[in-house]
Amino acid sequence: MKIFCKKQTIILCLAVTMTAWFVTGCNSSSTSTAQPTAKENNQAQPNTGGNNGNGNTLEEIKSRGKVVVGTEAAFEPFEFIQDGKIVGYGSDILAVVVKDLGVKLEQLDLPFQGILPGLDAKKFDFVATSVSITPERAQKYAFTVPIGDGTLAIMKRKGDNSIKKPEDIIGKVVGTQLGSGQLKGLKKFNNDLKASKGQGAKQIKEYVAYPEAYQELANGRIDAVVNTKANLSTILKKNPDTFELVGTFGEPMWLSWVVRKGDDQLLEFLNKEILKLRDSGKLQEMQMKWFGFKMDIPDSGYLPK
Repeated sequence: MKIFCKKQTIILCLAVTMTAWFVTGCNSSSTSTAQPTAKENNQAQPNTGGNNGNGNTLEEIKSRGKVVVGTEAAFEPFEFIQDGKIVGYGSDILAVVVKDLGVKLEQLDLPFQGILPGLDAKKFDFVATSVSITPERAQKYAFTVPIGDGTLAIMKRKGDNSIKKPEDIIGKVVGTQLGSGQLKGLKKFNNDLKASKGQGAKQIKEYVAYPEAYQELANGRIDAVVNTKANLSTILKKNPDTFELVGTFGEPMWLSWVVRKGDDQLLEFLNKEILKLRDSGKLQEMQMKWFGFKMDIPDSGYLPK
């Protein structure tokens, strides 16, 4: 099967060593568009000092001539590894942003569970990976305008007639990603099932990254996987004889990039870049390339209340 990332076999090791990563600064796990010199590496480290941005991050990026971003390259087709490089819908957007900044790119590939803590610790300038907007996150972080639709859906093994609608996860083992907005949405849906039906899923299994969950589903170790409809649609296209989409559930959700609160100039710059791509039609071209369908991207009203 094609869906499973080569880094799957080391992803658990990455999770175990996250603590060490925060101490060392993650230089060993970076992927750059150009190999930095030792001097550039020193210059590339964003300033430390608190969880909030200092408002000067955009100026600092331009001054040092390099932008450092945090990415989880295990979220196909938004960001994933292909032929040893990070590619995907988000990577195409990032390439335009970096070009307009006129700087070099250093992209750190990290487990999702280290993305927001790394932003807090100022290990990178901003998060260039797809993060679900939730009320709790919106209180602590500043989100860009959405880059994609994050509405949740359920995928099952093809031919499993015991799951025909989302409510049929009752008594089933369902997998999703540890620490994700998808996990939060699944837990809410499961609690609603318990309240209305008297029971919910047999077990919710949490995985460091989605490729492992897809493998477990294909092998029959779990009964379903919850991810965004956009992600699952791509997996289904590649594996039509293995999986089936059950349907969507829950409230509409959005996926965005993230900056520290207080980095208003950087946030404004990123918003302008994304909306420029949307209004020119180039964002829709990228969506057709990676998803096979278009997503309406709002410029307001997307933050949860």
